[in-house]
Amino acid sequence: MSESSIKPAIITKVIPDSICAEMGFEPGDSIVAVNGQKPRDLIDYQFLCSDEFLELEVLDTKGKIHKLEIEKEYDEDLGLEFETALFDGLIQCNNRCPFCFIDQQPPGKRETLYLKDDDYRLSFLYGSYLTLTNLTQKEWDRIEQMRLSPLYVSVHATEPEVRIRLLKNLRAGQILEQIKWFQERRLQIHAQVVVCPGINDGEHLERTLLDLAKFHTGSIPAVASVAVVPVGLTRFRPAEDELIAVTAEKAREVIEQVQKIQGLLSTGKGGRKAKKQNSKSRCIWLADEWFLIAGLDLPSAADYEDYPQIGNGVGSIRQFIQQFETAFEKLQPMPVEPARKLVWVVGNAVEKAFEPIVQQLNQIPGLSVNMAALCSHYWGQTITVTGLLTGQDLLEALQGRDLGDGILLPSVMLKQGEPRFLDDMTLEQLASSLKTRILPVSGVEELISAAIGLANAEVEF
Repeated sequence: MSESSIKPAIITKVIPDSICAEMGFEPGDSIVAVNGQKPRDLIDYQFLCSDEFLELEVLDTKGKIHKLEIEKEYDEDLGLEFETALFDGLIQCNNRCPFCFIDQQPPGKRETLYLKDDDYRLSFLYGSYLTLTNLTQKEWDRIEQMRLSPLYVSVHATEPEVRIRLLKNLRAGQILEQIKWFQERRLQIHAQVVVCPGINDGEHLERTLLDLAKFHTGSIPAVASVAVVPVGLTRFRPAEDELIAVTAEKAREVIEQVQKIQGLLSTGKGGRKAKKQNSKSRCIWLADEWFLIAGLDLPSAADYEDYPQIGNGVGSIRQFIQQFETAFEKLQPMPVEPARKLVWVVGNAVEKAFEPIVQQLNQIPGLSVNMAALCSHYWGQTITVTGLLTGQDLLEALQGRDLGDGILLPSVMLKQGEPRFLDDMTLEQLASSLKTRILPVSGVEELISAAIGLANAEVEF
């Protein structure tokens, strides 16, 4: 991208007691250049600001340019947060994957829901997945020079014709050569495989996993981990997408297949297709959703090692349960006075797994928590993860129901930094319609604190 496409980096927050707070920076100010260079993204900004001496070009809220000099410790943070991590715009996707969630949404919602991110910088900074199909040589060079590793890559299939079929992009067939590129430069990726029954399952899935496992060797394996994820479908998807939903039977079949491959790789009995991995860590991981769809118990916490694919739903439920038990013991909740009754809303996919949490909460004298495990009629799903529930789903399921003293609402349902659901309903609108108060909770400690009445944040009707 040209330098003319780089916009000033708009500051949204100045950390108290930081260098920039002491210098009088304010939200709304913008960084134009650092040491004469315009940062194109947060990566450039962090790299340029690591020096001990900085010359900043700053645009204030009145449109006036200031040039400031700063002396600081090497790598000392300036204390600024920005409106976006990308100052030159998002690198969008050039694929047409039939299972893409962006294309499985109804029209007319907020614009950001339709942005197809396939940007390697967001992958490096935040762990979002990309396909590697849209990178120019300049971007490949930057990844190498700045050691932008690990990246998170949607592989789906290693056979060129299968991956091209899935991504609808002729460049998609280069994936094994691209992974080899990472290997030669001692850079890493975390891979994901979204299983679409009838397309990349069965023998194709086996081929993909064994191909990826060959790169999981050495002290810096090019493929650090692989997450196997079931395809998620909504009622808004195109009719001609050739996709089939994952059934309980299919989920059990995939679990058995992947666990067999895991066993072969760990013992080195994969024959010519699989070499024994020179790594202490397991390579291939099954997303929790497989076990939920199959109606099987989740693996134990020990099975997830250090949770290398937690962001892909691998072990997130088990980790939540484990964190709850630790926090519950640590907080040692006292009897609740006056007594209160609450409804905890979750996706019905986790109903069985979270029953022990409800039982523990209800052991607290004076507290009654009822779990409302919902599916999403909005998306047309019979099994739904919590993060996909919409305001419309909650309104439909909870209207007219005894909600006691309020609702415990996992904030994963809401847009980050804004109380708005995926269907654009706001938290305030939902609270008003249900005529109850809603307590958004993020993580186990907030869940417990809100349940026993220690949380302050709530939405009134």
